[in-house]
Amino acid sequence: MSLKPLIVICGTTGVGKSRLAIELALELSRRGTVINADAMQVYEGLDVLTNKVPAEEQRGVEHLLMDFKKPGEQYVVGEWVQDAVREIDKIHGEEKIPIVVGGTSYWIHHLLFPNTLPSRAGSLKHSSTPPSPRFLNALRDLPKNLADLYDTLPTTPPSAESDPANAFALHSLLSHLDPTMASRWHWKDTRKVLRNLEIMKENSRLASEVIADAHAAGITGRYRSLIFWLYAEPKALNTRLERRVDEMLSKGLLEEVRSVKNLSNYTDLTLGVYQAIGYKEFLNFMNDSKGDRQLYDTSVADMKQSTKKYAQRQIKWIRNKLLPAVQACSVSSRQDHAALAVKAFLLDATDDMAWEEKVLANAIRIAEAFLQNFPTPDPLSISLTAQVMLSAPTRPTDPKDILQSRRKLTCTTCTTDVERPFMLEVGHQWEIHQRTRVHKRLMKKASSA
Repeated sequence: MSLKPLIVICGTTGVGKSRLAIELALELSRRGTVINADAMQVYEGLDVLTNKVPAEEQRGVEHLLMDFKKPGEQYVVGEWVQDAVREIDKIHGEEKIPIVVGGTSYWIHHLLFPNTLPSRAGSLKHSSTPPSPRFLNALRDLPKNLADLYDTLPTTPPSAESDPANAFALHSLLSHLDPTMASRWHWKDTRKVLRNLEIMKENSRLASEVIADAHAAGITGRYRSLIFWLYAEPKALNTRLERRVDEMLSKGLLEEVRSVKNLSNYTDLTLGVYQAIGYKEFLNFMNDSKGDRQLYDTSVADMKQSTKKYAQRQIKWIRNKLLPAVQACSVSSRQDHAALAVKAFLLDATDDMAWEEKVLANAIRIAEAFLQNFPTPDPLSISLTAQVMLSAPTRPTDPKDILQSRRKLTCTTCTTDVERPFMLEVGHQWEIHQRTRVHKRLMKKASSA
């Protein structure tokens, strides 16, 4: 059975993704419906803080999975994928084209490639596959306190800030059961730690085994997908991002931050809309009764810097995660003698004045060919920028290699409490830490003791 079509628009914040989605939805021969793939725009209100397109600028194009969650509510990738698949099926039933748009490429990745996201507890029926021997042995060898914790896993992850004891206990449990996966996550990353434990309960296998099994099956596409990576050169983008922060402030950003803050006296900055850039940057200013001007200026500068760093991370994710998955899917398609399921094109949005020519015209031309099953151009032929950015070095897709390259190391020198270990990622992060004054001072102190 042939796969149904899906158009995806990804890229950094502030590059024009929503604009392109709306214009494509209106210009295509088959009208499109937009599905939000921005993790912050799922939350109600807070339109300025989360950069939602105002209703009057949506030009009558339907936008789904936007503005429907409470600010402090947790909404994770597996839930969004399920919701997105449901909406895409409805759109296909209406003979329209689903256009997924957003900067949360992690969500998009798992929507496009279904076997890259292990099931969560409660999301699927329990597998009929018998428990793995490694899982049973690890479970049998658990100390009683950790065995009890495994039997009564929390439904929501504890906060490492307000409940460090339980946060570390979860990581200890994962370390006993699956040291390979535990080494990938910091003990403070309680959401990922808990998710891995849920995966083991769901599958009766180690989380590392589940991921390895999915990789062995090969990366396949859920839909016949066309990806548009909207890209702008960093220098031009950074200028745009700084200007946008100023515009957000003029539109009432501070009032929205204040309204979110007033929802609760305590907020976990790793949950819900509290993760949005602009919230934590202005917290100190909000807590200052005098409204100090210098503190305000610092908050503005911090927000601009955080926004630019976030854009850099978004580009890295696309080049290091999404594009390798597209390449791996292409290999699987060729091996199975199947049609290419996922195609990726870069559209250069560096020059605002050239939008119609370099972005919109190219997007319409490629999308129409894609929808009619006509040949599409070579992605590298679209522009010089596409040649450079799409020719990314081959990245490992084997989970063993990825886990090894992203594992966390504990600095015993800087750890003052064994139940609050000081952990850093192997490689660049670890090397920088080794050169810090604090680490060197503690090393000297330990050697002279």
